[in-house]
Amino acid sequence: MCDIHSFIDLINQEVKPAIGCTEPIAIAFCVAKAKEVLNESVDRIELFLSPNIIKNSMGVGIPGTNQVGIYIAAALGIVVGESALGLEVLRKVNDEHVNKANKIIEDDRIKVKVANKDCKLYIATKVYSKENQAHVIIKGGHTNIVYISHNDKVLLDIMSETVEVEDCQQVICIDNIYEFALSAPFKDIKFILEGAKMNKEIALEGLNKEYGLKVGKTIENSIKKNLITDDMKNYAIRLTAAASDARMAGCLLPVMTNSGSGNQGITVTLPVVAVYEWLNKSQEELARALILSNLVAIHIKKNLGKLSALCGVIVAGIGAGCGMTYLLGGDITKIKSTIKNMIGDVSGMICDGAKTGCALKVATVVEASFNAMMLSLGDIEITKSEGIIDENIEMCINNLTSIGSKGMQETDKMILDIMISKR
Repeated sequence: MCDIHSFIDLINQEVKPAIGCTEPIAIAFCVAKAKEVLNESVDRIELFLSPNIIKNSMGVGIPGTNQVGIYIAAALGIVVGESALGLEVLRKVNDEHVNKANKIIEDDRIKVKVANKDCKLYIATKVYSKENQAHVIIKGGHTNIVYISHNDKVLLDIMSETVEVEDCQQVICIDNIYEFALSAPFKDIKFILEGAKMNKEIALEGLNKEYGLKVGKTIENSIKKNLITDDMKNYAIRLTAAASDARMAGCLLPVMTNSGSGNQGITVTLPVVAVYEWLNKSQEELARALILSNLVAIHIKKNLGKLSALCGVIVAGIGAGCGMTYLLGGDITKIKSTIKNMIGDVSGMICDGAKTGCALKVATVVEASFNAMMLSLGDIEITKSEGIIDENIEMCINNLTSIGSKGMQETDKMILDIMISKR
């Protein structure tokens, strides 16, 4: 069993604020850091990106602009990026910065190449002035810098180092997560409520304005027209989808992420918030539900990897289902049943890149999590004789993540080939 500080350290490591979709933001972060190392006017930029970074950066809105994609993210990293802000690197962008960034693009000063690396999250940038250059590499995590050089001088090189897995991450399991979520002192986990507040704010932004596909707003309008019912489930769906609508269209409001993804942070949080509000639960109950939902998602995502052919909101939806099950009185047995029901339902959803359409996938997963939860509360679960479900919950999770990380590698390549061939 992990101690309380190990669990809290794990949450602090994997639950962080970000502005914009984290893959293009990581590109902006990398470029901003290289610019700072160069410490003079940048003449041109070279980017070397893993296929999964390209896939998740091509079609998503960049904060503070009406544009999408890699080039505007990289150019803004030069114009306004501050690496000290981490995944909020473009927090200060304004119209003047966008105009300057577009001039960089128009002058053909950015070159993008595919980096065929084993690591799916890999970003390397070289920035040049008239006489000097700086080189920065990110690997394995959105802000995990492993290499820095200025001309021939290497300032950092931890490319070959392997990160030691912490004891907590080795022994973490659903049982331990549940025990921690219910027993940790409220004062020690109260911080998780900040993420709920942050993600609720961008959800309201998505409902009040015209963003992306307007999935959340359309659901709300359908309720007003009496086409669908205003119930707890539809409240959770529209709230969560609206946050994704705003985020994927380039809203400048921050999102509390989970495992490096804003959509996963939104999905693991807002359905739980919706149930908390609908049932008028206490702040402590909300905090415990959010600790549970976030840690379940982190646990599953550790085995799946940061980027994969499997849509990450599936994992977040599993976490949210666990948090909602707890708020509705479910115990550890019911929570495990919710996980199994979710894995038996939406485990085949592919990731075909970050884009406004992700809000539809978010809506689908939230509905699935409600279905999984309601079945579990009625003592119904998919059995071990069906599909990839196993009686042991950890083996069940392993089956899902093995398919996503290993079994779908060719699927990932085909998705990217299809996406690039349309350009």
